[in-house]
This record gives sequence, structure tokens and C-alpha cells, in this order.
Amino acid sequence: MTQLSALLSPNWAHSGTLKPMLDLPLPSADDIGLPPAIGPLLSHYLPGLIAFRRDIHKHPELSYEEYRTTDRIVTALEAVGLNPVRFSATGCYVDVGRGPVMVGLRADIDALPIQENTGLPYASVNDGVMHACGHDIHTTIMVGVAQVLADLHRSSPFAGTVRVVFQPAEEKLPGGALTIIDQNVLDGVPRMFALHCEPKVDVGHVGTRIGAITSASDTVRIELSGRGGHTSRPHLTEDLVYAMSQIAVNVPAVLSRRIDVRSGVAVVWGQFHAGVAPNAIPVSGFMAGTMRCLDAEAWHQAGGLLDEVVEQVAARTG
Repeated sequence: MTQLSALLSPNWAHSGTLKPMLDLPLPSADDIGLPPAIGPLLSHYLPGLIAFRRDIHKHPELSYEEYRTTDRIVTALEAVGLNPVRFSATGCYVDVGRGPVMVGLRADIDALPIQENTGLPYASVNDGVMHACGHDIHTTIMVGVAQVLADLHRSSPFAGTVRVVFQPAEEKLPGGALTIIDQNVLDGVPRMFALHCEPKVDVGHVGTRIGAITSASDTVRIELSGRGGHTSRPHLTEDLVYAMSQIAVNVPAVLSRRIDVRSGVAVVWGQFHAGVAPNAIPVSGFMAGTMRCLDAEAWHQAGGLLDEVVEQVAARTG
């Protein structure tokens, strides 16, 4: 068995015995069925990877603004003799091996518009931006994978290529996945793998399941308008805030009765904006949230059904 095929073998992928990067000893090759050469390589790269991750965490960047992050990734890959390719202003990929691409590996690199209050010595220095979803960890893991693969390939050349992709703008819709497709980064890639940190899985374990783990996500934005008026006479105008509240409560409830519950369709609101005074009914407002689906067929139906249900609920309020 070649080093690459051993690395991608099902026994390794589902062993569930990978150790975390901090505070626990590295596993031996026998523990997880990896070639013996990998343990020393991990030990060699681990201090640099920890420092890399903390640097990325300290300097988070929002979707399509990951300029420094991409620079740091490129520098780390070039330091081990790799030749990363920037496919857009942010984001890059690198090929390790020779011959046709056997597999693609992917990590997301952007952060979220959240204020960090952890007090950590490597907490975000960018006001209002934080790696709250673990993309700094995903990026670091994939940099480490590329570094180790590069060393393995030099010592025993692979018969194929691993393409390691660093995707920008995962937190934005439409996101960086479309950029990757448009730039032909996936051409000739027969399969892709990725991972995501999961706080509910104990440290030192990997969680897998058959079927969907996460859902397709779409942003929903609904804008409403009316004549406006005084809160003392709501019957003389369209009560816009009341209409918004009815949509917020009833639309998810109606959808849950119109679509098979097994499809996992969920509409959840995250934004409400309307009005400037407590005694004035506003003339306009908007609400926004996400609609998530676990089933592809339901996803194709859900958009039109959502429009229909919103119209029906809103009509009752005038």
C-alpha cells in the first residue's frame, strides 16, 4: 500500500481516534493506521501550526476580505517547496503529487462579524471580527496536511495528486464555492473531502454519519411597506410591525406542515428592522433570516413555497 492510499484508507478516515493538536500526545502510527513516517512529521510541524493558527485567529478577516489570511497560507505552503495558486483576490489551492488528481481537500478561511470577548492572548485585534466558527482551525489543519503530504511525496512520490483548496467567503451567500467552480479549480477532481470542528464531539474523536450532516442554506429577506400612521389609530393604516410579527411566527409553522418533516426545512429569523419612534407605525421595514434544507428535492420546492406562504400570511394583515 502506498503512503497516499494508506492516508486515504477508510480505516483511517473513520477510526475516530485522531488526537487534538494541543495538550495531548500525538498518536503513534499504529494507533490510527498511518505510515510510520507521519508521526515525526506531525511532531516537526506542530509548533509552527499552533503559532499559525493563533496568528490567523488574532487577525480574522471577513468574506472576500481574506487578503492577509491568503498571504499567510501561501507563505506557509511555499516554505515547504509547494507552489500554491491564487484563483481570485482571496483564496488559493495547491497540488501535492504528480499525475491526475485523485482527491480534493478543502478548508474555509473567512471569519464572522462578531466581537471577540474571550480575553485570550491571541484574541482578535480586528474590532467586530472573530473566528467564531472555527475556520482558523480548518485552515491550519489543511496547511498541516499539505505540509506533511509534501514531505511524504518527496520521500516516496505519489502516483496521483492531492489538490488542497482554501475557500474564501464560506460565510456569505453567494459564497466562495461558486468562485472555485467558476475558476475551474474543481476540474478533474473526482471527489472532495472537508471537515468542520464540532463542539459537541469530545476532544480526541472524529464524528461521521451516513447522509447529510449539515444543510443547504439560503438567505431570506422580506421587505414590507405600508402607508404608515399613528399607533393610536392602527385601524386606519397597515400595521407593518404586526404584519412582520405574523410572518415571523406563522411562516415557519405553516412550512413545517407543507413539507415533509424528514426534509429538514427550517426557516429561522436573524434580523428585524422597522420604525424610528415608539408611537409611529412605520411605512417600511425588512426581516431577514435563513432557510435550511437537508433534502435536495425539498430544496428545489422550498423557495416557491416560501413565497406562497409569505404572501398568504401577509395578505391577512392588509
